[in-house]
Amino acid sequence: MSSTSRRTAIVTGAARGIGAAIARRLAADGFSVAVLDLDEAGCGPVVDAIESGGGRALAVGVDVTDAVGVEAAVARVAAELGAPTVLVNNAGILRDNLLFRMSAEDWDAVMAVHLRGAFLLSRVVQRHMVDHRWGRIVNLSSTSALGNRGQANYSAAKAGLQGFTKTLAIELGKFGVTANAIAPGFIETEMTAATAERAGVPFEEFKARAAARIPVGRPGRPEDVAHAVSFLASEGAGFVSGQVIYVAGGPRA
Repeated sequence: MSSTSRRTAIVTGAARGIGAAIARRLAADGFSVAVLDLDEAGCGPVVDAIESGGGRALAVGVDVTDAVGVEAAVARVAAELGAPTVLVNNAGILRDNLLFRMSAEDWDAVMAVHLRGAFLLSRVVQRHMVDHRWGRIVNLSSTSALGNRGQANYSAAKAGLQGFTKTLAIELGKFGVTANAIAPGFIETEMTAATAERAGVPFEEFKARAAARIPVGRPGRPEDVAHAVSFLASEGAGFVSGQVIYVAGGPRA
């Protein structure tokens, strides 16, 4: 992608983990990248890494569940980096518990970040995509969409993102906009490390147990997900839309 045709991408939840890897990869692909997260200062290291590699990046602090804040964040990105035509809805939280212990607040919080957040960002950014007759939306689902003990809220949200994605593909396709979902399996991140800690299992042992169930014999890395996003955001993926790609090291979760 030449500097004259540089496009702008927004990645939410991009201060660390999978989101940070996606932001860095899209920058390497030639995109200007808006690094969005709840804490703007926390985005600094990712922005610095992109800029030190010759790319353009912008840190933006925003609560993805706040409609007014989302409008302001996207407006800032458009003004400082250019109209965003790639959106990666990656922001997410965990509030795991068995159903009988799960609070309504834990249910609502997970639904708000994953589903409301993706809805609000997509609704705003699609205006720029439609204007440019080109766009790519990638939503981060999960193998937990197929069901996972202790994650009734997270599983429901991630399954909902798959239906949301397919509907966007139907509605926006005529404008040159594709929408796809990526459903990662076990990925080594701070979030999975925190899950291991809550379970009282050393992270290395936790990863080894996961690897034993994965056909390729290893846990996933954030870069594995970033590679898939890179393809879906490319020109070459223009005939791929409404799909869910499981990046899980095998055919089953």
